[in-house]
Amino acid sequence: MSKCVHILDYGAGNVLSLVNAVKKLGYDIKYVESAEDLLSAERLLFPGVGAFGAAMSKLHSSNYTTPLKQYIASGRPFMGICVGLQSLCLGSEEDPGVDGLGLIPTIVKKFNSTTKSVPHMGWNSATVVQSDEYAWKQQENGTLVAAELNHDSNPDSTKYYFVHSYAVPFSKELEGWTYSVTRYGDELFVSSVRKGNVFATQFHPEKSGFAGLKVLRTFLSAPVILSAPAASIVTDPNLVKDKFTRRIIACLDVRTNDSGDLVVTKGDQYDVRERSDGNVRNLGKPVDLARQYFEEGADEITFLNITSFRDCPVRDLPMLEVLRRSSESIFVPLTIGGGIRDIVEPDGTKVSALEVAGMYFRSGADKVSIGSDAVYAVEEYLKLKSERSDPLTGKTAIEQISKVYGSQAVVISVDPKRVYVNSPSDTTHRVLNATIPGPNGEKFCWYQCTVKGGREGRDIDVYQLVTVCEALGAGEILLNCMDRDGTNSGYELELVSDVKNSVKIPVIASSGAGNPDHFREVFDTCKVEAALAAGIFHRREVPIEEVKRYLKLKGMEIRGVDAML
Repeated sequence: MSKCVHILDYGAGNVLSLVNAVKKLGYDIKYVESAEDLLSAERLLFPGVGAFGAAMSKLHSSNYTTPLKQYIASGRPFMGICVGLQSLCLGSEEDPGVDGLGLIPTIVKKFNSTTKSVPHMGWNSATVVQSDEYAWKQQENGTLVAAELNHDSNPDSTKYYFVHSYAVPFSKELEGWTYSVTRYGDELFVSSVRKGNVFATQFHPEKSGFAGLKVLRTFLSAPVILSAPAASIVTDPNLVKDKFTRRIIACLDVRTNDSGDLVVTKGDQYDVRERSDGNVRNLGKPVDLARQYFEEGADEITFLNITSFRDCPVRDLPMLEVLRRSSESIFVPLTIGGGIRDIVEPDGTKVSALEVAGMYFRSGADKVSIGSDAVYAVEEYLKLKSERSDPLTGKTAIEQISKVYGSQAVVISVDPKRVYVNSPSDTTHRVLNATIPGPNGEKFCWYQCTVKGGREGRDIDVYQLVTVCEALGAGEILLNCMDRDGTNSGYELELVSDVKNSVKIPVIASSGAGNPDHFREVFDTCKVEAALAAGIFHRREVPIEEVKRYLKLKGMEIRGVDAML
């Protein structure tokens, strides 16, 4: 059997991680560059990130639609991922009027955002409901004849990474296709399909740790049934429970030290220099530390670039190489923040924020985090709105990146600080009760958004920022608090709760974690989807495994550490 697999890449985000996953499993990659490549391929992967319409439009414009259908009809192995699964359907509510490939007789529908956060972003189970009566016949050499899920001893403990706003709702009409289902809140959807030579997952196996790599391995290594009868449903899908987990994210602040070396550092209320000697605090090498956290069970890794690299051409940015190297051995989502904005190169060439983001995605990032530029975008939005002009100009980095790569690819990093007031009437900004009184006993405060790494405050509060950024197309909020940074005193619960109640998109709590119960507290009190920490992980004060073990003991749904390949 050939060790070469073709990938149909239509330019939608991070395909490098899938390429690295396939290579790690011992297979060679060849990109589809023409219709002839499709027709001659022996095994095909179709990854999809972003919008349904963009994927189908690219297939049509590249003249791939007909040869792709011919390839599937030939009986050769096909695996779709995320939008690659959705493309098999008749169409999608995301882009009405755009035809899919039409193999699966259903329409992809949007999740109900009134009952839960959308996108569905994080780790969840995929419960196999399809009979294996035909798909699990063994050949004489003992190899399996179809891809499979749930390789660990307890299927409920195996989690996969999902990031999508649209899904295929389960129905009895889809029994011949449905291999597994997943429940997200009040909705049950098809999380993988398997029929004949076609296998597809809504989750991203290349971002699902070792569990996901095992799924890929079965597809790459197994011969395929060319004409198996439709499998029957043997598990009642309606009994499947919501196994959506809380995410634990490791954050690495990366900058150059005084010798010019890239290091992971950590600030004390954003000051990264040691008080003893004034040197940049050095907590390790970015790629090595990130790999360590992946192996210890981190659900995501976030790199925050806190060095400007103003005199460096964009294509030579050190963080691009950090991402490329990280994606070779880290198979969970990677987020990059810092410098996602319009840039003027040293030679005067202008590079848009969209182009900068594209470079990061092609280097292995799954999401980009936008900080200062988001504040400026909100200021312009509010100005236009006050002038009764259309505030959605399509010119902001948030709008442009989310349109091309999907809202799930855009994270807004918020760096606020408390501004104390004696009474809510003292300011026009959204005021909260201050659980920590001000220097003069003030019982109220508002949270001022800052730019330039917290060095400059703006006349924008957090509520304004997060609600406008959601309207602009952002898919997630990373909520810091300068007053809590480096204190190990716990998260700013009143702020986190207010933001969580103000938006429909997922929220990551950040700043202040000092012990495992701080994670439990922010999950229980604020109902956020994820919590992030940095210093306590870097200094080994509280390892990631300890946090997860504690949360499991408290009855929370948490992803465990995968068994390695």
